[in-house]
Amino acid sequence: MPLRSPGAGKVARDPVHHPLFARCYARISVRAETRMGMGAVRERLLSGLSGRVIEIGAGNGLNFAHYPGTVSEVVAIEPERRLRQLAVESALRSEVPVDVAPGAAEALPVKSEAYDAAVVSLVLCSVRDVPRALAEVRRVLRPGGAVRFFEHGRGGGRFMRLTQRALDRTVWPPLNGGCHVGRDPVAALRAAGFVLGPYRRTMMPEAGPTLPTSYCVLGTAWRPESRDPAAAR
Repeated sequence: MPLRSPGAGKVARDPVHHPLFARCYARISVRAETRMGMGAVRERLLSGLSGRVIEIGAGNGLNFAHYPGTVSEVVAIEPERRLRQLAVESALRSEVPVDVAPGAAEALPVKSEAYDAAVVSLVLCSVRDVPRALAEVRRVLRPGGAVRFFEHGRGGGRFMRLTQRALDRTVWPPLNGGCHVGRDPVAALRAAGFVLGPYRRTMMPEAGPTLPTSYCVLGTAWRPESRDPAAAR
């Protein structure tokens, strides 16, 4: 397993524990591959990647089948034990080398500037500390490295946004593994110092009822070419 830079703090083996949600998510996500078109979204998300890739919050590993052959290695970080076990099974079927490891997005157990690209897919909604998690993504990317993202978040009109805020403050996170429906992933990436590239907003599902989770964004961002003095620590 890749090692974090010397002097960094240790990460608990299972920093996230949502066994009931993990089982529900595993079933729903597999059905969504065809019924909601998520398989096609994953293809667009990962198309053109190459070199060493780190995937943050890999879930049950459904992205693994979509990595192109130009990717030399994927290190997939997943904090939830049940989902991590499923990700290991998916990694065994992958055509590219995938190493599944425990760890939290806020303290990635890998060395700085070690990856050509990072993938965040339906994960920023549930991390405990979004700025810290994105600072870690920036740390582990080489200068000029890409972030591919597919996230759901804030959207719709005034009533929908009020609904999203109400859900985030009450029942939604405890029932859905810490997920929040009203975060703004594009603004968070920009605030973390990434250079935003092309991105498009889309609805999931594209046809059907509009839900608080329907407002999604798919795109690319880059770590600036200049080196951060803090990144090499």
